Formats: sequence, C-alpha cells, structure tokens
Amino acid sequence: MIQKKVTVPKTARYFLSAEPNPQFREVVFVCHGYAQLASEFLNNFNVIANENRLIVSPEGLHRFYLRGGQDKVVASWMTKEDRLDDIADYVHWLDQCAADVLLLCAPDVKITVLGFSQGASTASRWASFGMTQINHLILWCGFFPPDLPPENKVKCEALTVVTASDDKFIDAATEEKNLASIKALFATYKHIRFNGAHEVHTGTLSDVFEGK
Repeated sequence: MIQKKVTVPKTARYFLSAEPNPQFREVVFVCHGYAQLASEFLNNFNVIANENRLIVSPEGLHRFYLRGGQDKVVASWMTKEDRLDDIADYVHWLDQCAADVLLLCAPDVKITVLGFSQGASTASRWASFGMTQINHLILWCGFFPPDLPPENKVKCEALTVVTASDDKFIDAATEEKNLASIKALFATYKHIRFNGAHEVHTGTLSDVFEGK
C-alpha cells in the first residue's frame, strides 16, 4: 500500500466575547477540551470578559457526533492517527486565528492563552511551535504533553498551572510527576489547586485573572 498526502484549505471558526478593537488591554485565547464546542466553551469565561479583556475561543479542526450518530456535535484537536500532521495543522490554525484578531487590537496588547484538558496540550504545543508571542500561558486541568521535546522550549513570559482536587482524569501521583517536570523547565511558575472536579471552576477563574 502506498500513502500520499495533499494539503488542502479548510475553513475553521472561532468565537469572541466582543468585537476586537484597540481599547482591549488583554486578549485571552481559550482552547477547549476533548468533545467540546468552542461556542459553548466560551460561556465559561463570561465572568472575566470586560471592556479591557477580550476572550477568543478557537475550535478544534475535528468535529464529530458525540456518540457516533445523529447526536450532539463536538470537536477535538487531534487523534493519534497522523498526529504530527494534526499538530502542525492546528498550530498553523491558531497562529492564523491570533493574527486575524490581533490585527484589530493595539500592538502592545497582552496575549494570554488558557488550555483546558486536551486543550492544555494544544496550548503548550502552540507556545512551543507557533509564531504568536504569548505573555501568559495557563494550563488548566492539564499539563505539557509528554512528547514535547526538551529543545522545543515553551515560549511564554509567565506560566500558571491550575489543578483540581477531585479530577477523575488526573490522580495525585500524575499531578505530582507533571508538576515536577514543569518545575524543571520553569524555575518560577504559579500553581493553583481548587476544590472541585475536571472543570473550569468559575471562582478560581476569577482569582487567576482578577488576582494578577
């Protein structure tokens, strides 16, 4: 069997809390988790959206039916099949999304990227391989992907890691191991642990952004 590949254009979408303009002082790109939609994920961030902060929710390029039939449509960032192509595609997509938004913002606007669950790996790879200059990277209920090469240093000025006390996908040993790995790359980073499950916890979200 012979395999060949062709790169084709694809229409991707993103959702915003408001129209971009030069008055915003911060743009927050939020990367959803597995089997979520960007439009619904954006609703988690209404509490921090204001006249100074624009929220942008890009959607993963893979949409599918949640249970394989005529059911709810959701999206993901990648699968294990042709994974390197998927990674390259979504990093390029996120750079294009950022360029589209930032074109209408002030040149000195602060760029924050928050990745939730699967979106944490997505955000980490974007910060490593992408062209967008990220000021603050937030990994929420997720960590750096284990296959991220050490030479591809995550490029950001500040890093915050948010974990949950009752996360059914991340046990205490996994959390401890990943935090140790992060500390080896970032001597100074902020770790916040909230009481709750695998979720974007509204109260903690406000603390992270309003407490800066």
